[in-house]
Amino acid sequence: MDNYDDIINLPHHVSKRHPQMSMWNRAAQFAPFAALTGYEESIKESAQENEKLFEKKMDDESFFE
Repeated sequence: MDNYDDIINLPHHVSKRHPQMSMWNRAAQFAPFAALTGYEESIKESAQENEKLFEKKMDDESFFE
């Protein structure tokens, strides 16, 4: 007997106690979320600051000497 052969053809269980969750609510349960609020914005700000600093150093002729 293979795994699950005894239960594979049983009808799907429907709870008498708990109403079925709507597809909308079920999808929301598995939707991605921002675990670190503000993280993306912070990374973008840091990148912009670094780009400005890099450009300033590239413009400075003494940087290459």
